[in-house]
Amino acid sequence: MQKEYKRYLVTSALPYANGPIHIGHLAGVYVPADIYVRYLRLRGREVCFVGGSDEHGVPITIKARQLGVSPQDIVDTYHHQIKESFSRLGISFDVYSRTTSEIHHKTASAFFSKLYDEGKFLEKESEQYFDPEAQQFLADRYITGTCPHCHKDGAYGDQCESCGTSLNAMDLINPRSVISGSTPVLKKTKHWYLPLDKHEPFLKKWILEDHKEWKSNVYGQCKSWIDLGLQPRAVSRDLDWGVPIPLEGAEGKVLYVWFDAPIGYISATKELTPDWEKYWKDPECRMLHFIGKDNIVFHCIIFPSMLKAEGSYILPDNVPANEFLNLEGDKISTSRNWAVWLHEYLEDFKDKQDVLRYVLTANAPETKDNDFTWKDFQARNNNELVAIYGNFVNRSIVLTHKYYNGVVPTPGQYNDFDKETVTGIQELIGKVEVALDNFRFREAVKEAMNLARLGNKYLADTEPWKLIKTDPERVKTIMYISLQITAALSILMEPFMPFSSRKLRDMLGMEEADWAISKQEEILEPGHKINEGELLFQKIEDTEIDRQLEKLAASKKANEMAEGRNINPQKDNISFDDFSKMDIRVGTILEAEKLPKTKKLLRLKIDTGLDQRTVVSGIAEHFNPEEIIGRQVTMLVNLEPRNIKGIESQGMILMAEDADGKLVFVGPDKKIGNGSEVR
Repeated sequence: MQKEYKRYLVTSALPYANGPIHIGHLAGVYVPADIYVRYLRLRGREVCFVGGSDEHGVPITIKARQLGVSPQDIVDTYHHQIKESFSRLGISFDVYSRTTSEIHHKTASAFFSKLYDEGKFLEKESEQYFDPEAQQFLADRYITGTCPHCHKDGAYGDQCESCGTSLNAMDLINPRSVISGSTPVLKKTKHWYLPLDKHEPFLKKWILEDHKEWKSNVYGQCKSWIDLGLQPRAVSRDLDWGVPIPLEGAEGKVLYVWFDAPIGYISATKELTPDWEKYWKDPECRMLHFIGKDNIVFHCIIFPSMLKAEGSYILPDNVPANEFLNLEGDKISTSRNWAVWLHEYLEDFKDKQDVLRYVLTANAPETKDNDFTWKDFQARNNNELVAIYGNFVNRSIVLTHKYYNGVVPTPGQYNDFDKETVTGIQELIGKVEVALDNFRFREAVKEAMNLARLGNKYLADTEPWKLIKTDPERVKTIMYISLQITAALSILMEPFMPFSSRKLRDMLGMEEADWAISKQEEILEPGHKINEGELLFQKIEDTEIDRQLEKLAASKKANEMAEGRNINPQKDNISFDDFSKMDIRVGTILEAEKLPKTKKLLRLKIDTGLDQRTVVSGIAEHFNPEEIIGRQVTMLVNLEPRNIKGIESQGMILMAEDADGKLVFVGPDKKIGNGSEVR
């Protein structure tokens, strides 16, 4: 028997504010969290749903340096974008905060100080890489070098992007600072560590004995970590972006982002309400963390150890983590632009938030990695949302208006099939409830959709459109039951698809949804007036899907080109005098024609500013003659004339070759006078 709680605290992993949200984030964390929260609210539970942006850490500082802006500029941009995207998708946070806020800095500092004052940290001195030119210690991502495993250059201090091996900065061959390019040196620095090893006995009992009901992927990963033996973990690092360590002599040191970020849940709750402690310190509150599998160790081992060490906080009762979602058979990658970005989806598929929510839930990576494909997305919309759910709702409402002017009819005596159908409604609601209670969201949405299937079968088997002529009284019962199913669906589907559920309740003239109402045999009373119907869902055409697939194909091609590009080595040095002998001018192509009996050659007439001369150029496979007339080019004018196919070529135009082998003109970016010298 599950314990009844007075209230619920639900957190969702803080998205990192250095890029947009994609469907992997949604499927792994935010859609399941929102489903559960909406379900709790429908049942009348007191819920606090906490979210926010994780805005500290090295990747943000690197991106800022690359773009020539401040870290604050980066996080401001993405925080607002992420927050707006979540809102448009219907993720119903009670508060969406950020870790750069003043309240977070104060909360995180106070948390650290309490543990420090009570002697809960280890203080250790170690050698770390230091950039002598930039005069700063280097985080792992600020160090690059040759991978000791695959021997590719460009590996980072924490991982080789080429072979995927996790690394220690000390492992790199020929390490270099990303900041200055100089060779780093080892220098002593002091840091504070959370002694996770001392918390092992507590974690063994709390997780391995007391929480065997956790999902197998969560429990298994925790057990693996504990069995291997836990080690002290640094809570500080040398960096100028983050929450400063509140100690004398700790200048240039901040809280490690893994320590700082989960405290963001606490500071966000503080931002929401002065009564925040009732969610964090009252054992009558149930705390749940929704996360992806890459965050299991932080939310099941490290953060609980922090809370336990502090001493006044409750611990999470469950951590329903999901696995990863792939895209079209390949891992989602932000760096390779292999993703479906939420803000783009919301623009490309107007008013189809629920379609995405439904597909991600129906295909959720709950126990293993799963795959999102655009064809499956289209099929689920057209074959399930339109053809099953939408079709049933539309028939029920249209027929009610046709036969009874939109008024719910009074039913007659139920026959066995009616009774069986009504029983089936309650059974399906019960199944949805059990699945949601146990965080089985795929199963829950499947059973909810089965209610629409039940409705369709009921209409198909009873055929009221035929009976209306011979037994109109019987039709009243059929339509009454169909409308009760429709009303139940408007509530049952609310956690999964809130926009269409709201739309359906408006059609039915219903008030706000309430889970208890869905269990009533009579939700819509006889005599209740319903409104005109409209389609809940629209078919998605092949052209819309093709556009998305073309986007991905373009990303894949760009990645292949980038990965496969071979840059020729630098040629031997020449003297400045040699270079100065070359006379490079800007000219305009006046005429262009393909040379007969050749594949590659064009005859060009070019105004060099000095004269008009003929140049034979091997670019016929890359350009049509008519499209390059009038184009300005750069040209080596003092190249010794050469006879090509019986034509004297007086110079050479300069071209560049892209990664795909296509030639590109090298010319001025604005029109200038012919004969202008290139220096």
